[in-house]
Amino acid sequence: MTDSPYPERTPDLLRRRRDLVPDTAAAFAKFSAEVFAAGALDEKTKQLIAVAVAHVTQCPYCIDGHTKQAVRKGATEQEVMEAIWVAAEMRAGGAYAHSVIALHAMDAAHSAVHAH
Repeated sequence: MTDSPYPERTPDLLRRRRDLVPDTAAAFAKFSAEVFAAGALDEKTKQLIAVAVAHVTQCPYCIDGHTKQAVRKGATEQEVMEAIWVAAEMRAGGAYAHSVIALHAMDAAHSAVHAH
């Protein structure tokens, strides 16, 4: 992530973040390990889901880390890109789905205008 507005995740920064609130950091690390452990979904699938979510939340650190983890867990470049396309469709789909709110509002506005 060169030329990024985000600071690099250095060992010193990661250690400082952990040391500021160690119990919470440890609980989060345990939670994260549990979430990404194989269960009903295998580890590769969980990482592909994380890649997709990271793109929707637009977290550059998450995109970087979970993409690397997905590849380490056996994901192909095509699988990673397909996960990203799923995220893109869902993000666009949300805007499209919510358009019914605008349609409803326009109907209400038109009804109010014609009632006068």
